[in-house]
Amino acid sequence: MLKEYRTISEVSGPLIFVENVDQVQYNELVEVELPNGQVRRGQVLEAHKGRALVQLFEGTRGMDVTQSRVRFLGRVVELPVSGDMLGRVFDGFGHPIDGGPRIIPEARLEITGSPLNPYARAYPSEFIQTGISAIDCMNPLVRGQKLPIFSGAGLPHPQIAAQIARQAQVRGKGEKFAVVFAAMGITFEEADYFISDFRKTGAIERAVVFVNLANDPVIERIATPRMALTVAEFLAFQKEMHVLVILTDMTNYCEALREVSAARKEVPGRRGYPGYMYTDLATIYERAGRIKGKNGSITQIPILTMPEDDKTHPIPDLTGYITEGQIVLSRELHKKGIYPPINVSLSLSRLKDKGIGPGKTREDHAEVLNQLSDAYDRGKEARELAVVLGEAALTPADKKFLKFADEFEARFVKQGENENRTIEQTLDIGWELLTLVPRTELKRISDKMAEKYLPKKDEASAKEATA
Repeated sequence: MLKEYRTISEVSGPLIFVENVDQVQYNELVEVELPNGQVRRGQVLEAHKGRALVQLFEGTRGMDVTQSRVRFLGRVVELPVSGDMLGRVFDGFGHPIDGGPRIIPEARLEITGSPLNPYARAYPSEFIQTGISAIDCMNPLVRGQKLPIFSGAGLPHPQIAAQIARQAQVRGKGEKFAVVFAAMGITFEEADYFISDFRKTGAIERAVVFVNLANDPVIERIATPRMALTVAEFLAFQKEMHVLVILTDMTNYCEALREVSAARKEVPGRRGYPGYMYTDLATIYERAGRIKGKNGSITQIPILTMPEDDKTHPIPDLTGYITEGQIVLSRELHKKGIYPPINVSLSLSRLKDKGIGPGKTREDHAEVLNQLSDAYDRGKEARELAVVLGEAALTPADKKFLKFADEFEARFVKQGENENRTIEQTLDIGWELLTLVPRTELKRISDKMAEKYLPKKDEASAKEATA
């Protein structure tokens, strides 16, 4: 029989201190029974010299400290998982909120996950098509990668997240693909947008959705990404599916960490965030990857809003150290009406070379990527020069690159919210844009690839223009 304690000595935010406890362990589940019979759940954050620090998932509001009874359950937080979770919507603690039946579990897994031997990891090498040109061509997503999206307040990252969830696929192999979508600290309106969009487009059939609203307990927000990743690990490594995990918004998650840290009276780190935030984020991000001998995989796209669009803020700064690149959204492009407003120049996928080329995308991918990037950067330099000195000061070549930069944003980066481009369509658009630049300036394109893919009539007119 479980021991009960009536020795709550202090309450601080969502935390309670329990005195004179015996054989209590870190992360152990706790039940607190209030005088009216209501039961609130929590877990142990610290246990030392007969004193336990417990965080309550439902908060401490209205709790009678002297009459409440505390029970330590001797087990950690577990999530019941099943293949039937596909097509369902859950709250941040894994309870169904879509009106459907409770899940009959095939297994119960600890939400902290199991440590993965680094030697067992397989290197990411297979392309995932999102249908968004600025990602697929310029910053390719590779199976098993962690590729965050750095956004800002008011930018359309919810629409981009929903579009990726709808469109993402592993090409050409007919393998099972699933999306696990976790939203943290969002408004009811945003939650309704995501759920309605998934249902309307049919994407819900291959998705597991976790929703933590802004008015839900802060402790639930900390549990939500771990719930999502536990389901992802089950689908990937037991059901052998390719799973894309989208986490939005990691900034809300970090704010929850800061709130709990302050309640624990911990010494704050940069900007008040706990000093262990790097380690905590790593426990989430590092659960992506592939395992040797397993067909399944977990790919992550964490989305975070940078406070004041500051890339040096602790949240994007630490995220950038842990993950393999970043997709950066541009407020300037958003003001121009360009969707998705992806800043190609600031974005980076460190594994892009591993997931492109013959048999993965197309043989010309690497050359097109490099040439488009070079030409766009030169076009932006010409644009800045024209602002300072006037367009009359530009050379004929500069004017060509300026026109290229404008067309690149209007035709390549910009696309419809429901427009799903194949990688072949994206590369073909890239080749068409390259005809705006004289062939002599295309120094990153080989003659072999130019002969095969560069549109001939446009190439001829480009040569005439430079003659």
